[in-house]
Amino acid sequence: MKIAFFDSGIGGLSVLHHAMRVLPHEQFVFYADEDHVPYGVKTQEEVRGFVQEAFDFLLTRDVKAIVVACNTATSVAVKDMRRRYDIPIIGMEPAAKKALDLDGEHRVLVTATPITVKGKKMKVLIDRVDKEHLVDLLPLPRLVEFAEREEFESQAVTDYLQQEFSAFDLAEYSALVLGCTHFNYFKDTMRRLMPPAMHFVDGNAGTVRELVRRLKERHALENLPQTVEYYYSGRLVREEAELQRIGRYLKRLDKVYELN
Repeated sequence: MKIAFFDSGIGGLSVLHHAMRVLPHEQFVFYADEDHVPYGVKTQEEVRGFVQEAFDFLLTRDVKAIVVACNTATSVAVKDMRRRYDIPIIGMEPAAKKALDLDGEHRVLVTATPITVKGKKMKVLIDRVDKEHLVDLLPLPRLVEFAEREEFESQAVTDYLQQEFSAFDLAEYSALVLGCTHFNYFKDTMRRLMPPAMHFVDGNAGTVRELVRRLKERHALENLPQTVEYYYSGRLVREEAELQRIGRYLKRLDKVYELN
């Protein structure tokens, strides 16, 4: 059986990319809801409907677990999906606790989509882990749009990030939390705008560790040749141009993987 990775768009490839390194003998399904991206500016009701539609499809693909490789979908819909489906569902949340644990004295800047920043799940998370009130939140909705059109290092991206970061004295911060899987593609551009002492934190490694733990519990790890099937909103990706596009995203992730 296969492991499914689901995202609103192409950002979740960053989680799949890490899983492919950690689990070289598994077979994967990647579902990008390209018909409805971006989720971060939609209503919660819309997002829940999109996620349920995607899950209904994925369960026809012989999957043994679903990783919701999307912070927005996790914050809005994962609780409902776990009640609805009898399958391990691994979600993501911005790695604010991990960032605070790395330092504990300096501030932490958590970036995410608007719906994640404003959501109840984020408030509960920050109230739980940020006892010293060191966390600031920054929505970066345009990064999803830039990522979906493969625009990572343009002057427009740099100008946008400079403008958004200008409200913060980054010298006071120890970490930038990438609270949307689309944001990983921009690590090199962000790195040029950040002080050397400020580091990236994301939830990819922790999410994949939890996936492995859940599969081990069920004795469900495989020893097969690694394969990946890609779907756009339920349509199998067959066109060479689109497969090449996905390949470019994976190469991009190779490039920024070690940046911290």
